[in-house]
Amino acid sequence: MKVNSKIKFTLVVILGLAVLLLSACAQTPETTVEEAPVTAPTQACPEPAPCPELPETVAAPFEELWKNSPHADKEAEAFRHWDEEDPMEVPVACATCHSSGGFLDFVGADGSEMFVVDANAPVDTVIECQTCHNDATMALTTVKFPSGVELTGLGSEAVCMTCHQGRASKVQVDDAVTSAGVDDDTVSENLGFINIHYYAAAVSRYGTEVNGGYEYDGMTYDTLFEHVPGVQTCQDCHNPHSLELELGTCAQCHEANSVEDLRAIREPSSFVDYDGDGDVAEGIFFELEGLKEMTFTAMQTYAAEVVKMPIGYDSHTYPYFFNDTNADGDLTADEAVFPNAYKSWTPRLVKAAYNFQTVSKDPGGYAHGGKYLVQLLHDSIADLNTVVDTPVDLSTAARDDAGHFASNTEAWRHWDADGAVPAACAKCHAATGLPQFIKEGVNISNAPTSGLWCESCHNTAEWPAVYAMETVTFPSGAKVGFAEKPSANLCLNCHQGRESTVSVNRVIGTNGPDVVVDGLSFRNVHYFAAGATLFGTDVKGVYEYEGKEYAGQFAHVAGFSTCVDCHDVHGLDVKTQTCQGCHQTDNPDTIRLKLTEDYDGDGATEGIAGEVETLIEKLYEALKAKSVEQGNPLVYESHTYPYFFNDTNANGEADPDEANYGNGYKSWSPRLLRAAYNFQYAMKDPGAFAHNPTYILQVLFDSIEDVGGDVTGLVRP
Repeated sequence: MKVNSKIKFTLVVILGLAVLLLSACAQTPETTVEEAPVTAPTQACPEPAPCPELPETVAAPFEELWKNSPHADKEAEAFRHWDEEDPMEVPVACATCHSSGGFLDFVGADGSEMFVVDANAPVDTVIECQTCHNDATMALTTVKFPSGVELTGLGSEAVCMTCHQGRASKVQVDDAVTSAGVDDDTVSENLGFINIHYYAAAVSRYGTEVNGGYEYDGMTYDTLFEHVPGVQTCQDCHNPHSLELELGTCAQCHEANSVEDLRAIREPSSFVDYDGDGDVAEGIFFELEGLKEMTFTAMQTYAAEVVKMPIGYDSHTYPYFFNDTNADGDLTADEAVFPNAYKSWTPRLVKAAYNFQTVSKDPGGYAHGGKYLVQLLHDSIADLNTVVDTPVDLSTAARDDAGHFASNTEAWRHWDADGAVPAACAKCHAATGLPQFIKEGVNISNAPTSGLWCESCHNTAEWPAVYAMETVTFPSGAKVGFAEKPSANLCLNCHQGRESTVSVNRVIGTNGPDVVVDGLSFRNVHYFAAGATLFGTDVKGVYEYEGKEYAGQFAHVAGFSTCVDCHDVHGLDVKTQTCQGCHQTDNPDTIRLKLTEDYDGDGATEGIAGEVETLIEKLYEALKAKSVEQGNPLVYESHTYPYFFNDTNANGEADPDEANYGNGYKSWSPRLLRAAYNFQYAMKDPGAFAHNPTYILQVLFDSIEDVGGDVTGLVRP
């Protein structure tokens, strides 16, 4: 039998390996014996405890509150509007606020870029727990408004304001008007109604800071509505889950057990009749309702008279404004339909309609920022009135608050761009300034505020008592006060001016009276220095000429000699009915007291106010004549700093191109400066004739005389 060669080779290899293994086993290696390790003691595992029984679902915190809120209403139009679309999605433009996914996309919670929605969002979502409770949303502190304004450094209210800001602003309205390219009263097929959208509470609250309403050029508007410390943001007033009002918080200061009660609230600063109906006790809600009616009446009048196409409004039916086909002033069911939408828009009507809708679609606007909305409606009515034959009567309707609370005015808005009211101005131009001065004796810079607060004058430690001061220091260094009414001295802190005889003499120095001094500048007493006028020569608020005698404090009569005796402490209005008791007139301008001479020499029978007015006019003419004599004519513009300007064309008028800071008058001699100071003083205390009539007549007479004016026929008291 033959054996295969491969098998032979395999057998040889196996035999070789066997020989090697036997050889290895024959050798005895040196080995080390190790002790076996000791086994560690062990414990028996305890019997496992049974798992606790848990409910099938665990309720999220505040879930029940959320379930009953509009944010959770899955059947609401806000979340169902796109059901008929194909595909059934919420478009990018709407997704931020009308879907949970869209909002998460917008804030970058999904890892995408912030403030951008990248794709349409699915329907069937609402504002859910995770919409607000995630790292990205909870870190949100910036809100971008349709006007382009960006608010930063916000707290948790930024989440609410992201959606409750509207979708249009003055910017979009102006862009549409510009694109139409027609004049204010020409109908354009390229114009349509511009809808701010709904519940734009942030627009009402932040006012002109975010330009959400249509603000008319040349007008000023209220800024952020500052309620009270601790009750300022969305979450301070609304439960963040149910969205219901926190009436318990309101009730701490107001009689507020219901929304109806809130509508009756009127802040102490609201002393004017905004809608002109004679009721100054009604809540701001009702003032706005009155103005809304007036605005729509103005729109209807304009549409009928100017456009020749009557207009109607239905707040529940898009696009809200329709043709009033039978011109009866009301819309019937067959008129308030989309095919009958109003299309006869002019720029003027578009602006008014935008503001009307802005106010209408923020039902809480009266609380969010009612004063701003009042101004929007007022200006809309006034603009429409300019071109109709039957204007809406605004003669008894007030647009702005009294000065202490008129947050739209320069006195409160001058420092907005700087972000702080400097120390030199803070005492009187920031709500927190006067309390700081009373406590510390000095001021540092303060944040700008929207007028005074209750806490500006009322001592919080002794509420509601006002701060009491025995004396007040005036710019001259004099310390005076009303001994019988320390509370009235509070007014003197700000109504004292910022200059005096002392400071004017200081800047004049030893220079000769008729030498134009290089670097000598106009000294501005500032505004409403009524306290300095009242105390007369005791505080030397005006420039008193050497060698002349001047009247001291004007005491009037017992019980009527202080600021608070004659002025309403909040509204600031003169208590004219009090005057009537002795003077048989409710017009202070006609009162003469015991001053019987014809001081201005015009032969007229008039009140002291008229005498003072004429002397002011004569002083101005004397100032202009003196400036011409010195070789450089001046003119005066009461609303533009620094008030005195070069009269470059020598026409005696302040022309628009002359009344600017760069053309400020600088050719001052001491004599001209002193008289100009007194002229400005009289201009900026319009009540000087009542505050101290003898004193102001003396000052004006002496100024006219010193500057070289004709005093023939004039009488110095």
